[in-house]
Amino acid sequence: MHARRRSRPGGRAAAVALVLAAALVPGCERGASNGAAPSPAGPAGPGCPAALARAEDAVRRAVRPDPAWHGPVRGPAAAPGKDLVVVAQTMTNPGVAGVAGGVREAAGAIGWGVRVVDGQGTPAGIEAAFGEALALRPAGIVLAGFDPRLTSRQVTQAAERRIPLVGWHAVDAPGPSTAPRLFTNVTTRVEDVARISADWIVAHARGSAGVVVFTDASVPFARHKSGLIERELATCAGVRVLDVENIPLPDTSSRTPQAVASLLSRFGRRWTHSVAINDVYFADAAPALRAARRKGAGAPYNIGAGDGDPSAFQRIRDRQFQAATVPEPLSEQGWQIVDEFNRAFSGAPASGFVAPVHLTTVDDVDGASSWDPPGYRAAYRRIWRAGTGD
Repeated sequence: MHARRRSRPGGRAAAVALVLAAALVPGCERGASNGAAPSPAGPAGPGCPAALARAEDAVRRAVRPDPAWHGPVRGPAAAPGKDLVVVAQTMTNPGVAGVAGGVREAAGAIGWGVRVVDGQGTPAGIEAAFGEALALRPAGIVLAGFDPRLTSRQVTQAAERRIPLVGWHAVDAPGPSTAPRLFTNVTTRVEDVARISADWIVAHARGSAGVVVFTDASVPFARHKSGLIERELATCAGVRVLDVENIPLPDTSSRTPQAVASLLSRFGRRWTHSVAINDVYFADAAPALRAARRKGAGAPYNIGAGDGDPSAFQRIRDRQFQAATVPEPLSEQGWQIVDEFNRAFSGAPASGFVAPVHLTTVDDVDGASSWDPPGYRAAYRRIWRAGTGD
């Protein structure tokens, strides 16, 4: 049974999931530790040998980079002279900022203009940003990191004006959506992200862990992700969810240090791992962990179930209170968003492409500052340059 105390829900939209995951010790061979430091729990914990074996296999596969491009190779040639507006939930969310950067880069490659409007992480701010986007009368609008149902009136206005909407982490599933109406939603599969995050903890802990989950219950996407993580952790009898902390993303800097201090006081050494829906919590958790004289490469071990921003890669590389992340290919997704709009403008269907899940750990972080798979820039340029039919 999973004991937990849920914090009072926040009222801001954000996607945040926190996993304190394990750091690899120097000298481990790649693959020998499944991308995680030798577990403080020692031998495999009781009660979940099958779950542990499956988790170890999943982690081994997720850390391997695939050099092949598995995205679209067919599509319409570039539509000329288009302008996009990115409505950002908040540009303090590294995932939103990373995708916005990818959209800008891709728009430059296809010859379009882009403007980003920051919603400042509040319902009122997002509504105002969406209103500003509509007033600009762009060819298309990106809904980045917030639930479109919060702005249903403006979604309807966009449809009436025949302005296609493409979401990023806007609804639970990738692909087209009818309610709310989106040409498509770009995201990895939340089920895959949640599963590999939990698998990493099970594998690193050898089936015995005390876990804290960090989420933002005000955002359906984030709430759904953290719920899936909890269910996956429950497949191992030796893993106990100690608590679920609900901290809205815009409040992480003010609330996370206090929450971490309280968790350390309540659970002490029983708190071995954490998982969060977004890496940003680990930056804000670090001061409280340092004040408690915890080591950056020690427990609680941290894993972020998205989005893999540069600071997360740096923390993993430096072994400073984060040992793993499940990074979104943020730049690639920005390019995909532009390609999806080009399909919408040309009357073609959405591509259907979903980026595969990936895991970055101390073992494979190397000098990277983001998860940037190879091949997508050249593939999209080929499509936009000549068109290949669809």
